[in-house]
Amino acid sequence: MAEAERIIGTPDGDDEAAEPAEQPKGRRRIVALFVVAVVAYLFDLISKIIVVEKLEHHEPIEIIGDLLRFEAVRNPGAAFGMGEAFTVIFTFIAASVIVVIIRLARKLYSLPWAIALGLLLGGALGNLTDRVFRSPGVFEGAVVDFIAPAHFAVFNLADSAIVCGGILIVLLSFRGLDPDGTVHKD
Repeated sequence: MAEAERIIGTPDGDDEAAEPAEQPKGRRRIVALFVVAVVAYLFDLISKIIVVEKLEHHEPIEIIGDLLRFEAVRNPGAAFGMGEAFTVIFTFIAASVIVVIIRLARKLYSLPWAIALGLLLGGALGNLTDRVFRSPGVFEGAVVDFIAPAHFAVFNLADSAIVCGGILIVLLSFRGLDPDGTVHKD
């Protein structure tokens, strides 16, 4: 009987003993999510403070010849400078993404998903901070971009965190790993 219950997943009566073992694992994943988010956010925030202080209104700094330079750019739009008239909408989208990630964190039992969502959360917070606190005004602020590869759009560390988190989520989805830690084969 105990073997059959083990196979079909029915515990043999000790529900309370099984539950505390799952709780700390879930908490560790939530902690991982927030640690990754805070690190990504702080890297972005500090880099933007330095860029605004040292690079804005100055000549770009060439890092790798013509391939990569640091150049301070204020971006009121979304990716590639598109949608400049929709800054308020982008602000609410970023805020919504943050709320969804925080709500999803309660069901998080996968470390790779915690890292991916942490990158998304940190990046969204980084760009949302610019939208709320930078000129021209609250919810209309321009994002500070500064990483300028040749023949590509100028971006920042928050954008990089968002892209890396998104790529990781796609890879996890293709592998069948869900945020709750289950693996499914389709």
